[in-house]
Amino acid sequence: MAYGVKCELAAESLRLSGSLRIKVSGWSMLPTIWPGDTLVLSTAQPSDIVPGDVALFQRDGNFFVHRVLEKNDCRNEILSQGDAMPEPDAPFASRQLLGKVRFILCGGKQIEPDRRLNVAQRALSGLLRRSEHAARIAVKAHQLYREH
Repeated sequence: MAYGVKCELAAESLRLSGSLRIKVSGWSMLPTIWPGDTLVLSTAQPSDIVPGDVALFQRDGNFFVHRVLEKNDCRNEILSQGDAMPEPDAPFASRQLLGKVRFILCGGKQIEPDRRLNVAQRALSGLLRRSEHAARIAVKAHQLYREH
């Protein structure tokens, strides 16, 4: 099944049931969210979102799970950025907001995402923003750690 179709089905499931679990494959939210983590999401309206929240957006048939930087209620836009991404995303229209990450399931633990990165996370995020090679090494090290 094509990725876009999977995203549409997942978005509809979230709208109908109010919650959704998805397994992460991307690296854009390192070190907050790692490939293989499962996200527990719930539907959200723009009024439910504040800067620092990790939210699910849909654009052009793709999902984006990124941190909210700011909301512009006058223009009905939300600015977001992946923790490991060098630049913010193009603004999302408020209607593209699908949900909010309530928990991250990682290694048998249920983690509520913090609205702010701690000092160590900010340092790692800064490194990962500058080097795809460093991101690949970090992901591989994390996978090896999980296996043991």
